[in-house]
Amino acid sequence: MKAVSRNSFIFFRMSRNMTFLIASFLVAVACQRQDSSEERIATIPVDIEVVRFEEAFYGNVANDMGELKEKFPYFFPEQFSDSVWTNRREDSLQLVLFEEVHKKFNDFSEQQDRLHKLFQHIKFYFPEDSLPKVVTLMSDVDYQNKVIHADSLLLVSVDTYLGGENPLYDGISRYQREDMYPARLIADATDAMMKSKVVIPASRTFLAKMVYYGKLHYLKDLVIPWETDAVKIGYTDNDIAWVQENEQYMWKYFVENSLLYDTDPKLQRRFIDEAPFSKFFLEFDQETPGSVGQWVGWQIVRSFMANNDVALQTLLTMDAESIFNRSKYKPNR
Repeated sequence: MKAVSRNSFIFFRMSRNMTFLIASFLVAVACQRQDSSEERIATIPVDIEVVRFEEAFYGNVANDMGELKEKFPYFFPEQFSDSVWTNRREDSLQLVLFEEVHKKFNDFSEQQDRLHKLFQHIKFYFPEDSLPKVVTLMSDVDYQNKVIHADSLLLVSVDTYLGGENPLYDGISRYQREDMYPARLIADATDAMMKSKVVIPASRTFLAKMVYYGKLHYLKDLVIPWETDAVKIGYTDNDIAWVQENEQYMWKYFVENSLLYDTDPKLQRRFIDEAPFSKFFLEFDQETPGSVGQWVGWQIVRSFMANNDVALQTLLTMDAESIFNRSKYKPNR
């Protein structure tokens, strides 16, 4: 082995220290920019209107049905008679569900404050956007559609955020119950409002799907920066620890098995869709969280934005291959 001279070692140490100093400087600059942005965002005036439909419908039976239909026409299809709604209003199961909702969300001020902050951030990054009226409701615990953004309305099914331990959720899979806590409400609202911002890829490759979801999660970095990564992606703290610890090995698996440009639709189910675990077809599969492809795509997009001076709108329309090639993404552990 060739000996390393003292001068070479000193040069190497100085170079390493210089690299560290430059990296530290760039991080500090980024933090200062973020702090400055947050100060400006906090001054953006937004009006937020929250209407509690479930309280009006179940909480006060004295409310006239005709007035409710006039105020909330989108909840009362004309083909159904008033007796349908009267029966629903008196249904014992619905009343039990409403009692749980009322206990959990009688005071909605915390969620309203977070929605207000979300709306301020959306106005900062997308100033032309019109902000929706927020309407809370019960949806028979439709956990597949917890928040819906429809034109001028943001419909929030509060009966899907009672907490995973709630006995009313006993028939629901454990991994889905873990995503049914009040803390997830703002992240789901963000998903609903931001999906229209990200161009659906024409490419059917696994990489394109990963980066598509990576863009959605990166938008959460911007518009709900106070939330943890676990809340943003719907993981537990243990899930986050697992993907961070194993990011390098997941990436190695994807590359060595030539999956990045594979168009097999099964990869969506194995690594992108919500699931109790991801499917590497290895003995440790059940230790993994689901949707690890989304996590990896998120890290690719983060790396791209950290290494390129690119406008947000450019990112949202850019193809996955270009993003990946310029991301300098290389997970190390």
